[in-house]
Amino acid sequence: MEAADWASLSDEDLLERRISTLGLRLDGAAVEPLIWRLYDELSAKQLAFLPPCHVGDEWFVPIGIPAIFVPFFLVHDRLRALERTMMLEVEGETAEWFMKLIRHETAHAYSYAYQLQRKKKWQKFFGKTSRESTPSFYRPRPFSHNYVVHLDDWYAQAHPDEDFAETFAIWLTPELNWRERYTGWRALRKLEYIEELMKSLAGKPPTHAPKYRVADYNCLNIKLKSYYARKRKLYEDTYPDFYDADLRQLFAAQAGIKASSYLRRTRRRLLNSVCQWTNEKKFRVNKLLARLIDRCDKLNLHVLNDDPQQDFRVSSFITTLVMNYLFTGKFKRTK
Repeated sequence: MEAADWASLSDEDLLERRISTLGLRLDGAAVEPLIWRLYDELSAKQLAFLPPCHVGDEWFVPIGIPAIFVPFFLVHDRLRALERTMMLEVEGETAEWFMKLIRHETAHAYSYAYQLQRKKKWQKFFGKTSRESTPSFYRPRPFSHNYVVHLDDWYAQAHPDEDFAETFAIWLTPELNWRERYTGWRALRKLEYIEELMKSLAGKPPTHAPKYRVADYNCLNIKLKSYYARKRKLYEDTYPDFYDADLRQLFAAQAGIKASSYLRRTRRRLLNSVCQWTNEKKFRVNKLLARLIDRCDKLNLHVLNDDPQQDFRVSSFITTLVMNYLFTGKFKRTK
């Protein structure tokens, strides 16, 4: 089968293909103009280093390597469709979303290219870093003015490296008046430091350009079905069990339609509502809804068919579950 022919495969057949055999390239891909947009933004700041970009399994910059890897599923429309089927959304699918993510990754590439983490003034503003990766769990303070707000989940608060990356991304974003946006915030001092730091790097080539092979950081020699099995398992494991008492109080009708049937009927509407307000991944919230549906079946719960407030109560309940978990690492009783 020619490399181009896989796009016509069914999902079932495509999942059997190894990603590395798909012949994916950023050259000529729909996202290539966005990469050049990034380079234009850097050049407009008189910055000489244009980080090389490669196809990877996710958004990442290898530790110590000034290069950006872009997720393979953004390279081809057929793979975007498969990603949406498997995960319900495609991270970075819009131009705006893509640019936010790649500006963030560019900051990491600059950190390594110029060894910025070693600077004492960098450490003064962002803290001492380490080779430890960003933790998967952290407890952000949503109303803190010490950090910029760029990506979801107050990601700047996760790690000193992420604080720098998020601040750099805000600084780099064209037509964003960050001085006005962050007036009165302590984060403004970080932005002003980056302005000063980047001016000092204008026109200078990287001081750290290690030799590396792209293959050393490419995790694409696996079948698509293995990739998604791993990714979905990771997302599923986010949420533990929930409390039956909350469900019994939420669906307290003695008669009416089955609560599980109601949840199935309103599933998409509830999913969109909860994800809008929590910024949680759709796949994770959908799995949580599946568990709720299954538990309501086992508890034989019912809901009144003509209750106009039911959608509001249920979406509020699920949103509370998600936010409690995001901020504490565990579900709390909502009552």
